[in-house]
Amino acid sequence: MRTTPQPKMERGFFRAVGGPGSRWLADCTSEEERMERDEAAGENGAESGGGAKGEGAASKPTKKRPVVTEPAPPPADLSFYEVHLQHLAEAIEAAEPSEAVRLILRQPKSEIVVNFPVRMDDGAWRQYTGYRVQHNNILGPYKGGMRFSPHVTQEEVKALAALMTYKCALLGVPFGGAKGGIRIKPWNHSRTELERVTRRFTHDLGNNIGPEYDIPAPDMGTNAQTMVWMMDTYMNGSSVNQKNAMRAVVTGKSVSAGGSVGRDKATGQGVVYAIDEWAEERNFSLDGATFTVQGFGNVGSHAARILSRAGAILVGVNDHTGSIHNASGIDPMALSTWVAEHGGVSGYGRAEACTRDEFFGLAADLFIPAALEFQIGRHEAQLLQVKCVAEGANGPTTPEGEAVLTSKGIEIIPDILANAGGVVVSYFEWVQNRRSETWLLSEVDSRLKYMLGNAWQRMRTFARERGVSPRTASLAVAIRRLDEVYAERGIFP
Repeated sequence: MRTTPQPKMERGFFRAVGGPGSRWLADCTSEEERMERDEAAGENGAESGGGAKGEGAASKPTKKRPVVTEPAPPPADLSFYEVHLQHLAEAIEAAEPSEAVRLILRQPKSEIVVNFPVRMDDGAWRQYTGYRVQHNNILGPYKGGMRFSPHVTQEEVKALAALMTYKCALLGVPFGGAKGGIRIKPWNHSRTELERVTRRFTHDLGNNIGPEYDIPAPDMGTNAQTMVWMMDTYMNGSSVNQKNAMRAVVTGKSVSAGGSVGRDKATGQGVVYAIDEWAEERNFSLDGATFTVQGFGNVGSHAARILSRAGAILVGVNDHTGSIHNASGIDPMALSTWVAEHGGVSGYGRAEACTRDEFFGLAADLFIPAALEFQIGRHEAQLLQVKCVAEGANGPTTPEGEAVLTSKGIEIIPDILANAGGVVVSYFEWVQNRRSETWLLSEVDSRLKYMLGNAWQRMRTFARERGVSPRTASLAVAIRRLDEVYAERGIFP
């Protein structure tokens, strides 16, 4: 029987770096204090503009710095966790689980906070705070992304960890839900600094993660390289004869380091498969359909490229640098190259610049929000002229925005289903690692399509029978599965 380790609450010890106490205090500034100081001084205006940066582009790309993009931070007056609890309450009413399961799902099992020091390239020390929230593992090991962003909070991570629980339950993936992150501006750091931050955080998490216990994956501001660093650090803390078995401690790795083909595009591919299901149900052809995308990082760019291959036409894109549109179509491949070189869509020569409101007001068939949470409020929802919103991001629609979209007859494919491709293919990677197998891309894609299609049918059936929204139906189907497992296994003691 596994004994669950106590979360490590380690606070790093700093040494003086070539100077007296005053130098020691200056060099040991925590990253959180540094960011608060920078924001007070107005530094965020230059770095964030209309938004922060996340995976996929950088404001000043160099060979030493990873390419990252991140959308605008969520409104300060909204709590993602509180909105999640609101959605959960509606789903629980529809799913009618036992009272015990209602209580269990309201709070995560573990919340781990780690404070740790890292030496910068200039010799100074900074302290970072990292989070890992483990919501539920009744279906299998905890599973969830690890994000590097200045907007990471413990409440945000709690909500995202819970969403992973329901996402896995809905899709039939034998994992539980977790999420993690570090409050950091990754674009401000060299590759070597990010490596040290990643390795130290992984070391301090210790056996709070593991291939049979909690399996991280890439998220905003992290990528395959981050996962390889985490894997290598964890493996080097294992016994010699167990090292290769530890390869499955993370997913989303590079293919050469044990990752799966198709994992890089998995979330975007899943968005398109969900749109396929929506279109087939309505006898709607994607060939010649128009669409817009918010956020052109990993999810948005891959979804745009896959949709364009199906004949759909990209007519508008918005990210943290600005908005562009072209009624004749925007080439997603050419735009991806531009974003990788210039850090965002602003300045792209084969489209016209427009305002954020003009972007949201573009007439199109589909809209894919692939940025951060709470990007579609009441105002944006009133501007939208589309048939369907496919949520590539987690929680991109506010309750007020969703009410407006519903009143306008705009259908929503909820995040729990639309962006589940990432965790599904992460599961495939984990299985391949455990079996020492390598699957073909065609096998990965066909299995993903099958699982997304099954989840779609379960969601639609519940929504029709109970007369609830797709979001409520998706959560309710997941909750019912969890309730069934708890009923069969019982709750100890």
